[in-house]
Amino acid sequence: MKSILENRPALAREVNKVAEVAGYLWQKGWAERNGGNITVNITEFVDDEIRQMQPISEVKQIGVTLPYLKGCYFYCKGTNKRMRDLARWPMENGSVIRILDDCASYVIIADEAVAPTSELPSHLSVHNDLLSKNSPYKASVHTHPIELIAMTHCPKFLEKDVATNLLWSMIPETKAFCPRGLGIIPYKLPSSVELAEATIKELQDYDVVMWEKHGVFAVDCDVMQAFDQIDVLNKSALIYIAAKNMGFEPDGMSQEQMKEMSVAFNLPK
Repeated sequence: MKSILENRPALAREVNKVAEVAGYLWQKGWAERNGGNITVNITEFVDDEIRQMQPISEVKQIGVTLPYLKGCYFYCKGTNKRMRDLARWPMENGSVIRILDDCASYVIIADEAVAPTSELPSHLSVHNDLLSKNSPYKASVHTHPIELIAMTHCPKFLEKDVATNLLWSMIPETKAFCPRGLGIIPYKLPSSVELAEATIKELQDYDVVMWEKHGVFAVDCDVMQAFDQIDVLNKSALIYIAAKNMGFEPDGMSQEQMKEMSVAFNLPK
């Protein structure tokens, strides 16, 4: 059976971006075992032939009704699949799903019947919210950046925008390339409805949110840009920790310097 990616270069490019990012997550130590998830809205790359493809799975319930996802298509990392394997074989460790007309269920259509991530309801709820606001964001990435997670074990960094301002102040690129900062969500049970609802709420003000003692969830126009935001934030965490290990508290950029950057680069905050 031929792959859904054959003779579809635009779709193949998007899936290959996911594979590339999956490799980076593994190389950085952010994706132990089957840790982390990626979902990408690929509806814009769907043609008539794909719309006519027969399901290769039974109808599966999402668990919630998501009216803005009617007829949408997503590439999803598979449940219990490793990022390091997805990096090499994206269509064996992920699948393409179609949201059905009831907006509460889906079927797998390609390439193999790989069950999507167990956190699919949370991811799809975020995508539904993005579409409801006509957001250009199509990709969501959840991963476990070591240094950012370590910071959430310190209560002061769980206060609103304390971590954001510290990380912005470590290096100008962080404010430039993650201009809305880092939202913080107090610990909630992984895969829970409460965590999904808190994430959607926090994404109103941030593009990247930190789940206390768990990991990061980021959204952006494509998977590479979502990864980039996490990457610059974690670089700042590394700089902060390196300074602390050298025995001093880093000064960081001043509020005046960061405000100057915001004006110069027309940043939202």
